[in-house]
Amino acid sequence: MSKDVGADIPAAEAPAKRAPLNKYALACAILASMNSILLGYDVSVMSGAQIFMKKDLKINDTQIELLAGIINIFSLVGSLAAGRTSDWIGRRYTMVLAAVIFFAGALIMGLAPGYAVLMVGRFVAGVGVGYALMIAPVYTAEVAPTSARGLLTSFPEVFINTGVLLGYISNYAFHSLPVHISWRAMFLAGAVPPVFLAVGVLAMPESPRWLVMQGRIGDARRVLQKTSDSPEEAVERLADIMGAMGIPEGIAEDSDEVIAIVRKNKRNHGEGVLRDLLLRPTPPVRRILIACLGLQFFQQASGIDSVVLYSPHVFEKAGIKSDANSIGSSISVGATKTLFILVATFFLDRVGRRPLLLTSAGAMVVSLVTLASALHVISGRAAPADGATALSGVAIASVLAFVASFSIGMGPIAWVYSSEIFPLRLRAQGCALGTAMNRIMSGAITMSFYSLSNKITLAGSFYLYASIAAAGWVFMFCFLPETRGRSLENTEVLFGGGDGVGKEDGHEHTKSTELTTQ
Repeated sequence: MSKDVGADIPAAEAPAKRAPLNKYALACAILASMNSILLGYDVSVMSGAQIFMKKDLKINDTQIELLAGIINIFSLVGSLAAGRTSDWIGRRYTMVLAAVIFFAGALIMGLAPGYAVLMVGRFVAGVGVGYALMIAPVYTAEVAPTSARGLLTSFPEVFINTGVLLGYISNYAFHSLPVHISWRAMFLAGAVPPVFLAVGVLAMPESPRWLVMQGRIGDARRVLQKTSDSPEEAVERLADIMGAMGIPEGIAEDSDEVIAIVRKNKRNHGEGVLRDLLLRPTPPVRRILIACLGLQFFQQASGIDSVVLYSPHVFEKAGIKSDANSIGSSISVGATKTLFILVATFFLDRVGRRPLLLTSAGAMVVSLVTLASALHVISGRAAPADGATALSGVAIASVLAFVASFSIGMGPIAWVYSSEIFPLRLRAQGCALGTAMNRIMSGAITMSFYSLSNKITLAGSFYLYASIAAAGWVFMFCFLPETRGRSLENTEVLFGGGDGVGKEDGHEHTKSTELTTQ
């Protein structure tokens, strides 16, 4: 598809005068997104824990590689199940379930007597990670007012980065303990956040879109009144959601007629969604699915989890030799990744998704090529007595530039964009498929890093990641239209669907209809 996709449709623009940020919607987004801390923590804590696990359990690099990356494959179970679960029991209770599962996984990992039980713990934690990773952006997008949807939907990535930083800090805090205790303490510390998250989520309202899917129009109206920028927007958002569900305007709220319509459509629990996504998609749905899967593929295939997970190894090859210095340097990776996510949150609703994505991918290519070149030169030289060189500084700076570039676009916007573009009935399970692609690629990248670097060298691995990031830039330039300023029920027109005319934020736009085979 050319880059002119949707060019005939005027791109909606943010209002000249921005509405004050809705504090209730902000609180909901923060609580929902805090589930994402669990993923970031688990990825980064493994980077330091593996040093001590190898010494304590006497396991080799291949076993560590498998243990580190397999959680992403295990998370497929959670991410695929989360779509149907969230359609069945609701977005809120799905988040509670994610926290409970991760809590159990952290306990099993921290108390594991050996490698086999540790792998069981990784499976349980992986299922929880899959649930959390899929549901937080979906819930936040469905609660957020249009004017702040980009900002609020980027929060899961903010908290993933916060979790990454906390994982590195945990590595450093416990690294001086006895070897058989240090890595266990790192994992057990991860059991604390889920307890508070599960309690906090219970104080949140349910997604208004899920409520409408259950025929609970009155409850949805009350949530929208609290999370919209104005009473008029609340009315318009409710009308759009009801229209997407085939519920006519003017019908009595929570009446038997509403329940009958919902049951007749068989949409309240997500029946038939995977069929309409994978087996009989309409052309617009097919384009939406390709956009989602492609974006999630390139987000992970460009190597971010290898850098986060194996940064101590990269720093060691760059000349930072001691465990303490290597783990300490990794904290700078977490801090940089967390700091630069703020750039994305600030500009998402101001400059749009496309400019940030393209800038991010371009900067990732440059930093990866620089890192690979520095490592190539370092590997061809005799190691100096002190280990570190000027090129070591270039390598470390390139790692920091890479994670910063990732955080300003590819990191948060993959989740924002994926949660925006699917029609209501397809959203939860469509996002689940995107999350599955994300986890498959993360698992493939992290489980192949040592093997790949042994085959084509460490520098060669980063040259490969750079080429993938460059291909991602081309994909995004050619295939992804801008979604800033459009309501969730309206973004699908950019992919060729919808009819009629409506308004959003004071601008004319095409009003959406359901894009599935009826």
